[in-house]
Amino acid sequence: MESHPSYKALSEVLPKYPQSAGSCFQTFNDITLAQQWTDVEVIDLPVISRCAFRGRRPKMDPLLYVVPCSLAESLSVSWFNEAFEKLGKPDQVYLAINTPDSSIVYYKLTPGIVKPPV
Repeated sequence: MESHPSYKALSEVLPKYPQSAGSCFQTFNDITLAQQWTDVEVIDLPVISRCAFRGRRPKMDPLLYVVPCSLAESLSVSWFNEAFEKLGKPDQVYLAINTPDSSIVYYKLTPGIVKPPV
């Protein structure tokens, strides 16, 4: 991982959070290389023991937030609340769920409980 060109952008946060380092590294590479997001910033979130990312999708103006995690992790409502709080209470956050086969599924999360349209 250290020899990969994108490691430099993550070198300050990955050693701090070894349990989430793989998910963070994989998500960063997906949004910057595959999806070609711009203005990507790494955000250190010690309260949830990982980093998050802020950036823009191609041809999109609003800033988006992504929090990586592993499929094997157990997350709680309080964990999500802490993430929203420390990210400055955005309207939505994407949870990047990483699997052992390197797949990533993104779920859009919003604060509170929202009834889906019928």
